[in-house]
This record gives sequence, structure tokens and C-alpha cells, in this order.
Amino acid sequence: MTVNRLAFLSVLALAACGPSETNSPTRPAQPIDTPEARAPPPTPPPGVGSIMPGSGPQTFVGRWAANPAWCANVQGAERPIQITTTRFEGYENSCEILSIRQVADGYQARLACMAEGQGSTEQVRMMVHGDGMRMTWLNRNSALVSLTRCPAPAETPPPS
Repeated sequence: MTVNRLAFLSVLALAACGPSETNSPTRPAQPIDTPEARAPPPTPPPGVGSIMPGSGPQTFVGRWAANPAWCANVQGAERPIQITTTRFEGYENSCEILSIRQVADGYQARLACMAEGQGSTEQVRMMVHGDGMRMTWLNRNSALVSLTRCPAPAETPPPS
């Protein structure tokens, strides 16, 4: 078979494949029409969403410690607290965030807490500046706690 004949057959085979899947820059692609694309966006958990405008919960979500040296600890009283958009988890206490609202200098949250078998309702104000947080316990004579953001824990490699 000659080279010209081989080239002709290659072009003919490609032409039989149908129209190209790639759009030209002047012709935008058609919208994707699948059940997944038509599904509404996920709904945030209760108490989260439009009540957190502005800089958002990413400012206070994370691991926080009163002493930066505690960031490496995973057990005991001298370890970080974990704050999510729905919970506070600390040493011998756990709180559900019942409500949260943005205030001029941060966020104010109402918590339902359990500590050593006793339930309580707490009010806190969280003001984050960089990697520091000032947490004011409004129900405790405005007691102020200064916290430092802990780095994300190192991921453990999967077992080989």
C-alpha cells in the first residue's frame, strides 16, 4: 500500500467518526442536561448559611488552644478545642451551637453544653484576627480567653 493511499484511508476513517466533540471558541458548549446538573445545591446544616454573612465561619472553624504548645496534644486537659459550624468539642465538654449571628466584631453563638454530666446554656462571642481568637464567655461575667489557631493535623499516610 502506498503512503498516499494510507493517508487517504486515515482521513476517510476520521471523517466517518462523526462531528468533532470540541467546540470552536466562537461556539459555546451546550449546557449539561443531566439529573445531577439539575439537582439543587446542597443545603447547609441547620443554623448555618445566610446567618453567617461577611467573612464567614472559616474564621472561627478549626482547632484552637490557649497555649500553642497544646496543639500537638490529642488527649488530656491541655489539648485544643475543635470548633465546627455546629459544635464545640473540648476536654470533658461538648457543646452544640444552637444559633449563631454575626455581630460588628465577630460572631455571637448560643451553645447547649454538656460537661461532666451537667447541661448548661452558654453565650460566647468569637473575634478572630489572623491566627488569634478572643472568646468572651458572656454568661460568665464576660470572661475572656485568648486562643491560638492550631495548624491542621498532619495526614497519616495510608498503610502499605
